[in-house]
Amino acid sequence: MTATLETEEHQQLRAAVAVLGKRYGRDYMTKVVREGGHPEELWAEAAKLGYLGVSLPESYGGGGGGIAELSIVLEELGAAGSPLLMMVVSPAICGTVIARFGTDEQKRAWLPGLADGTRTMAFGITEPDAGSNSHRITTTARRDGTSGDWVLTGRKVFISGVDIADATLIVGRTEDARTGRLKPCLFIVPRDAPGFQRHQIDMEVQAPEKQFELVLDEVRLPADALVGDEDAGLLQLFAGLNPERVMTAAFAIGMGRYAVARAVAYAKERQVWRDPIGAHQSIAHPLAKSHIDLELARLMMQKAAHLYDVGDDVGAGEAANMAKFAAADACVQAVDQAVHTLGGNGLTREYGLASLITAARVARIAPVSRDMILNYVSHQSLGLPKSY
Repeated sequence: MTATLETEEHQQLRAAVAVLGKRYGRDYMTKVVREGGHPEELWAEAAKLGYLGVSLPESYGGGGGGIAELSIVLEELGAAGSPLLMMVVSPAICGTVIARFGTDEQKRAWLPGLADGTRTMAFGITEPDAGSNSHRITTTARRDGTSGDWVLTGRKVFISGVDIADATLIVGRTEDARTGRLKPCLFIVPRDAPGFQRHQIDMEVQAPEKQFELVLDEVRLPADALVGDEDAGLLQLFAGLNPERVMTAAFAIGMGRYAVARAVAYAKERQVWRDPIGAHQSIAHPLAKSHIDLELARLMMQKAAHLYDVGDDVGAGEAANMAKFAAADACVQAVDQAVHTLGGNGLTREYGLASLITAARVARIAPVSRDMILNYVSHQSLGLPKSY
């Protein structure tokens, strides 16, 4: 059921993307994973139809929309069983940061390619000893006083899609000349930059997008690799992190909708005694609750996207965290209930639900854990003392 709060344009976008998603679906994504490849055909078609660049500026080949539109695209692809995780990273995080803070040259170099799908960019913030805590990031960038180049040294972990990305937007820290304190800055690091090494992490979760540990060993970058203002720091960082949370919510909501739809279809047809099992409240009510929880999460996601798109970064930060929290929990419960509804069939490859058990759990962990969101809300929203 389409939310009546959406504009006619949003409803049309949702319907069109749903058609695309169904042409590929879960079988397509499963085949891609099994063959160890990437969903190149879906990515290319989504780009051709303007879906990848829907949130990027029209002047650079995008659709001129916002995160609200991009989240619709990802949610509907997920609901069809064919989500594109790199949408969270490439257009949502990197594209948004470059569009808002990049130099004219960076915009010309990257935004048209991010919009039409011919270029992709990964995002590297998480570190082995810091997680997503930007205050503990140890990847440092120092200026070469002679050449003006930047020299980056450090490590990153659990970075998605580095093998297919043309570059990675790396969060490092530079020294403030006035205070001597380190402040976060963002740098565009080309995939083939000398000293930039990647090592694939052996993951139990099966997904087209591989996870990598990165090592930056004295990676030398030109002065113009720095995105935006060196003194903007956290402002630029959160310009990417808030869309990341909104898009993670969209990913989770889409996955949850897919699971509920499969379970509802099965419950309507599966007959053990006289009636279909969906006639029994023990089956029907948990699925109804999952539907309610997913719809509620979507409302918060829409609020977060709206606040971000109108420039309320503070309000969007609170709403994006809440949306991600609610969507992750709703997704996990929806997948669990869907598998339970199908019984043994829920664990077979035929129905495509078993692999979602671990995939759904990721949304509770990444890009920020539910515990850190509770810390954020208790401190920022409720005014309680910090616990960390």
